[in-house]
Amino acid sequence: MKIDFGGRRAVVTGGANGIGLAIAKGLVNANARVTVFDLEQETPMEIGKSFGADGIVADVTNRASLEAAFAQVSDVEVLVANAGTVIPASLLDTSLESWNRTIAINLTGIFQTLQCAVHWMKPRRQGAIVLTASTNSYDGEENLIAYNASKAGLLGILHTAANELGPYGIRVNSINPGLIRTRLTAQHFAQPELLKTYFQGIPLGRGGHPEEVAAAAVFLASDQASYITGASLLVDGGQLTSKFATWKEPDAKYENGEWKLVD
Repeated sequence: MKIDFGGRRAVVTGGANGIGLAIAKGLVNANARVTVFDLEQETPMEIGKSFGADGIVADVTNRASLEAAFAQVSDVEVLVANAGTVIPASLLDTSLESWNRTIAINLTGIFQTLQCAVHWMKPRRQGAIVLTASTNSYDGEENLIAYNASKAGLLGILHTAANELGPYGIRVNSINPGLIRTRLTAQHFAQPELLKTYFQGIPLGRGGHPEEVAAAAVFLASDQASYITGASLLVDGGQLTSKFATWKEPDAKYENGEWKLVD
């Protein structure tokens, strides 16, 4: 199954690093004309140019910035609303400042991005939108109350937008990654003993790679998913299916960052 966007214009927010960058590259490889939106310090123009995409400085927390960026593109047919952040802290230690910052980027930022993109998509009666949610949209992982709340809120946006925009030929879906190796999670991947325990609860026995999440996003944005809208696609190695540890010694061993069955 070959995915080909036929030169359609795609926008990826937060597309200059991590999962967003992998998605942007995946879309370029599938013959989309990609524009990366990201903050100035992330150098979206330079990053985009390095793999055949365009780049525009845009801040998802700033409505004027977003509107100006979309006006430069104007013919957007595919949107991946991916920009996000995480500020770990316990319930009692989460400051109002960090709460507001997380919600502003992860939830309000997605809402504003969606509105700006749909302004251009709706008159054309077509479009595909993919939101980057999380397995944390469903669970209550400790020390992430602001992040969890923001990602849970994305599912409300997803369902409402899919319902309202379906009559206009605009599909809205989400990818829900688990633990993926990115800049934001580098501190976790630097702790082998932590990962050994964490990965015991993942049926595939390991963390994910940005390219694996990108493949799911590219599929949902493509015509191969033409009858899919309002869906949340888990990209978590089966983590949310596992109530108790899947992997146990001595039947399995942990090596090179991955659990494997003992032969």
